[in-house]
Amino acid sequence: MADQPNSLYFRIRENGATVFRVDTENRQRRIEMDQIAVANVKNGEVKPQGEEPPTPEETKAILAWIDERRKVLAVRDVDDILRAVDYLNLTTHWAQTKATDQQLEVFTDRLLMAMHDLRSVLVRKKADRLTKRD
Repeated sequence: MADQPNSLYFRIRENGATVFRVDTENRQRRIEMDQIAVANVKNGEVKPQGEEPPTPEETKAILAWIDERRKVLAVRDVDDILRAVDYLNLTTHWAQTKATDQQLEVFTDRLLMAMHDLRSVLVRKKADRLTKRD
């Protein structure tokens, strides 16, 4: 994302970004931002917006941004899971060493169901991977 032209600004949103053309070369020396497109990270679409659609060069930069954003989000997904593993370990230690009966009562059933659901999915996925290797 560091390679994007300075003339583009990406306002991150749920499934991508709203893309603006940045203009600093005006009489008032103000930063003006004109929306030119909406970029969708999930399906790779770039939908032109506003009065002046993106130029071919800007479209190429937007597509490069989508590709880079997908990579960033993939890394974050894995990092989130690894953090969840750490948090489960911290929760285990807390439950074993510090938690009161009342505190445990608040979440035990919900956490057990979530862990059971997760375990079921992980076991099924692992079995699928092992079956594919054979």
